[in-house]
Amino acid sequence: MGYIILIVLVLAMIFGPGIWVQRVLAKYSQPDDRYAGSGASLARHLLDKHGLQSVAVEVTELGDHYDPIEKVVRLTPDKHDGKSLTAITVAAHEVGHAIQDHTGFGPLKWRTRLVRALSGIEKFGAGILIISPFLGALTRVPALGLITFAAGFLTLGTSAVVHAVTLPAEFDASFNRALPMLDEHRILKSVDRPHARRLLKAAALTYVSASLMSLLNIARWLAILRR
Repeated sequence: MGYIILIVLVLAMIFGPGIWVQRVLAKYSQPDDRYAGSGASLARHLLDKHGLQSVAVEVTELGDHYDPIEKVVRLTPDKHDGKSLTAITVAAHEVGHAIQDHTGFGPLKWRTRLVRALSGIEKFGAGILIISPFLGALTRVPALGLITFAAGFLTLGTSAVVHAVTLPAEFDASFNRALPMLDEHRILKSVDRPHARRLLKAAALTYVSASLMSLLNIARWLAILRR
């Protein structure tokens, strides 16, 4: 019984943040005409106010994010064109990252460098994972299991490291950048400010959820190797 409770608690810790984040984002996505301007128009307004006219705003299907390499704020269609509280709050959060980049904020710079440095390692590990079954069938070499383990760790472990390093930048973008901007420019309806804080916390915790899922993937990989 105690073992089952432990498993339930671990699963709740891993999946709980992600479920909470998605529920909060969905809750404040309605009504979808809560504000006069869209997420994209707000992002453009805030960027211009901070002298970042060179930073573009684009729509994407790959998740809301700021690209420090191409200098682009990218928003999913519901945030880019939407006028909900979620849309404008997430847009402000991503602009917060653009301002971090402009001011040379340390944690964002470290994350960008880490992503560049580890992307090659992750691709290398993924490549070994793809070919290792064929190598095992052809060579029947026991040491291949160790190679596969190393490849899995490189592939899955790098994601966990990147997500962990990202957290300081995420919380700064939410509470030291986005929320003050929304207050300064009087964007929010007064009754929406507490809800915006929840949304900004959810935006930051997105990476907590991703980091926990990366650790779960590593645990699954270790369990497979022990069989």
